[in-house]
Order: sequence, then C-alpha cells, then structure tokens
Amino acid sequence: MLIRIVVALILAPIFVAVLTVLPEYVLVVMVAGILAIAAFELLRAVGVTKEQWCLYPITMLAAVVVPVFVWKGWETLGVKAIAITLMCALFAYAIFRFERKGAVEPGTILFCLMGGVLIPVFYSSLILLRMEENGSFKVLLPVVVAILTDTGAYFVGMFLGKHRGVTLVSPKKSAEGFVGGLLSGVVFMLLYGLVLEKAFGVVGVDMLRLALYGFVGSLVTILGDLSFSLIKRQVGIKDYGKLLPGHGGMLDRFDSLIFAAPAMWVLVNLLPAF
Repeated sequence: MLIRIVVALILAPIFVAVLTVLPEYVLVVMVAGILAIAAFELLRAVGVTKEQWCLYPITMLAAVVVPVFVWKGWETLGVKAIAITLMCALFAYAIFRFERKGAVEPGTILFCLMGGVLIPVFYSSLILLRMEENGSFKVLLPVVVAILTDTGAYFVGMFLGKHRGVTLVSPKKSAEGFVGGLLSGVVFMLLYGLVLEKAFGVVGVDMLRLALYGFVGSLVTILGDLSFSLIKRQVGIKDYGKLLPGHGGMLDRFDSLIFAAPAMWVLVNLLPAF
C-alpha cells in the first residue's frame, strides 16, 4: 500500500500538469506512450505468443498514430485509414500463417483491433477535451470522476460493505461500494463545479448537468474497471503488467479512463455544463 501511495503522489501531479498546462503536443506524446504500452500489455495478457511477434509492433504502431491524427483533426479520415490498414495487415498475416504454421485464433485479430484502434480512439478523447474551449478544465472531468468513483467505492466498501459478491468478476466488491462510488462521482463533480466557479472564475457552470456528468461518468467508470477485470479473470492473470509498482500495468491504472473519457466528451458536446 505504501508503494502504491508513493507512486501515485509522484505521478499524479505530472499527469495533471501534462493534461492541463503543458503544450498539447506533450499530452499527445504521453497518450501515445500510454496506448503503445497498453496495446502490448493487452496482447501479452490474451496470449499472443513470441512466434506471433509481428502482431505487437503493428498493433502498437497503430495505437501511437491514432492520437496524433486526432490531435491534427484527421480523426474521421485518419482513424478509418488506420483501422483498415491494421485490419488488412492482420488478415494478411493470418492468411500467410494459415498456409504455413496453422490458424491464428480469431480472438487474436479482434484483440489487436481493440488495442490498436478501439482503445486509442476512446482514450484520445482526452486530447479532444483539452482542445475544447476551457479545455484545461474539461480534460479533468473524466479524471475527477474516474479517480473519485474508485476512491469512494473503495472506502465505502471497506467500512460499510456487507453484501459482497455482487459480481463474480470482482467478488470482493460490495453493493455498498458500488453505491458509494456512484454517489462519490456525483458529489465530487458538483464540488469540482464549485471550485471552477469560486477559484477559477468560470461563469455559467450548470450544476445539474455536472451532476449528470458525475452519475454517467461513475457508471461507465465502474463498467470500465469490471470490463478489463473480466479479461484478466478469463485469462487467469492478476495484473496486466508491473510497470507501475503497486498499481500494475498501464491498463490496470487507466482502464476506467478508457470508458470515462469518451463518455465525458460526448456529454460535454451534447450538454455543455460550462
């Protein structure tokens, strides 16, 4: 636990600074790096073997290029080009391998597409949020809701959790913890709105919409955490990696943001709160 806290205290300020105050290209580089490592961790977790080594670089390259295209405003054409290129490369490899060494599992191709395109598109919503008006504040919306939903669920579950085993994917989590996570997301999103108004002078903050952000964000945060836990449970691993001591791998640390970031971007554009 001590190592986990120390690592968080070191990395959290750097992460927030990159999101909010450093130039956008630094954020793009950070997102690209996270996505490349996440793609590697995902393929390794689902059992892509060393014999299939070429799947790693082509998937990781796709993951790196996606945030760059999103930043440049080429997400519609560029991401489609990346997706079709990666899919053609994957099936070309599968056909070549089938002729010589046997079939590639269909799930392998799907996980490569997930790591190379789907996750990068979702996670790159952080870049889109940063590029919005008041982007330095909006980009923190998914971070606030994801971190504080997890924190609220953890502490409520630890002190009040009595009805555990509500899901076999994560049997230690309790019904009380889930409710605590949802409430934390809403409450802290409203507090974030007050901070924006009182400390930073942001005008026109709609608290009702921020409450909706918190509720929806908490739901998708919980779903994101459970989704990647499901993959780990199905393949029989505890963590995706050991890169971040006390936290596991990139996917262990940022899984909930993969769901929360695009959800916040959609809400910000459909129902702007400030």
